[in-house]
Amino acid sequence: MIFSILIAHYNNYDYFVECYNSILNQTYQNFEVVLVDDSSTDDSYQKIVELTKNNAKVKVFRNEENKGVGYTKRKCVEMASGEICGFVDPDDAIAENALQISIENHTKDNIVTYSKFHLCDSKLKPFRIFQHSRAVKNGKKDFFNVFLEANHFFTFKKEAYHKTTGINPELSSAVDQDLYLKLYEVGKFYFIDTPLYYYRLHEKGVSQESSKKEKLNHNWHQVILETAKRRNIKSLYGKKIDEIQNLPEFLKIKQNNIITKILRKFS
Repeated sequence: MIFSILIAHYNNYDYFVECYNSILNQTYQNFEVVLVDDSSTDDSYQKIVELTKNNAKVKVFRNEENKGVGYTKRKCVEMASGEICGFVDPDDAIAENALQISIENHTKDNIVTYSKFHLCDSKLKPFRIFQHSRAVKNGKKDFFNVFLEANHFFTFKKEAYHKTTGINPELSSAVDQDLYLKLYEVGKFYFIDTPLYYYRLHEKGVSQESSKKEKLNHNWHQVILETAKRRNIKSLYGKKIDEIQNLPEFLKIKQNNIITKILRKFS
């Protein structure tokens, strides 16, 4: 079974070297790397081509112009030939057994696996495990992943992806959340209770830049709104969907009271 490691890249060569080394050191070696460069403005693309030129497992593509992360991630999937796919950001890394454990848990019934992950400093040194990772109950109409329970290392069957409308190419953030919620609607998620991913926190990260947080919140709201409409949900907790200004915050408040905390713990 071929595993397609998908990387949407933009101006990130220095961090990518560590990412690439973590991929080369995998215990499961039947993989390909599909990297799409979103028209980097520095010399990252040329350096990546040079670094990977002798590795037949690596396929490098480039957008002719900067198209954004939604478009680029969608192209990654389109170019993949593996039965199982998983995104790795170019500034992050994966554990050496990440592919092996993910593949082993892709049973006939599961279309997705996801794991715990390490939060790391700018030098990729882990300082704690992300606290909200947990098994989610499948088939819940009101599951919107607002606490990011389903997250890295997230892998999915490509045949399941094709049952959705795919990654929204217009999104500039909240792209992963959009994908997760679409896949949640077509099959079962399986939680791997061990950290398989190293998430680097640094000042240039999309989720770290304050200038991009407002856009992220707007896109996340839109993703949840579209998800609710796909699921024919017209109101949440007694309030009409279209009247809620900030769906992520609204849901966090409503789903974080003592009763829902207890229900999440035992679900």
